[in-house]
Amino acid sequence: MRPEPIQALHAAARGAAGPAPQGPRLVIAGATGVLGNEVLRRLVGLQQYGSTEVLAREPIRAGLRGVGSRVVEGDDPGQWAPGAADTGLVLFEPPRLFYDRERALWTPRPEQLPALAQWMRRSGVRTLAVVLPHAQGRLPEALKHGLASLDEQAVAALGFERLLIVRSARKPEAAAAGGLLPAVAHWMHSVFRYMVPSTEQPVRSVKVAEFVAAALQAAPPGIHVAAPETVWQAAQGDARDAVRGWLRP
Repeated sequence: MRPEPIQALHAAARGAAGPAPQGPRLVIAGATGVLGNEVLRRLVGLQQYGSTEVLAREPIRAGLRGVGSRVVEGDDPGQWAPGAADTGLVLFEPPRLFYDRERALWTPRPEQLPALAQWMRRSGVRTLAVVLPHAQGRLPEALKHGLASLDEQAVAALGFERLLIVRSARKPEAAAAGGLLPAVAHWMHSVFRYMVPSTEQPVRSVKVAEFVAAALQAAPPGIHVAAPETVWQAAQGDARDAVRGWLRP
């Protein structure tokens, strides 16, 4: 069983006491769910950040070496006081309700992306990475490799030195209870998922985390959008090689 996000925070604090490492400061919004857990574990394990802050709704025990939390006031990033960070990461995976500890972490909603990005920019963030889940087979080909919405365009206009948008297909939602007819309709609709190309299929969270970590290390200045096919291809082999191929002009 893999440790949960809060456990990963405590694990990062173990070891001999000493001065805090120097390096860029990282802030993560949405370190919940399986994906948030994997990304947090991998980025903390790389030990490339001088400090890591996770946005939280409630106080989390302090005293962690190099890793901590920032309690946000309310649910509107536009009302938050600026923080202090160099790199920002946004994940939209909701917390798992059966893990009480995840409820202490703040989880953004997709419509909050522009306001959250503005807060990160005010906090000094120069590199922003956003992992955007999307429904399988529903994103037009022309939008997979570029900015797909007005919200994404608004984020791109904020002036980040590096903006990374990683598109990863999400699993279809489970059918809600509603009787026989809705269940039959859901089953008939699910047949079409087999027509979705393999490169549009969901990728394991650990592989998405590997891709995000490698992209944060290798991406040059500019706006970089990873299509679902790019993320899927990276999951088939070495993520670092796939990222270098994606970033190659």
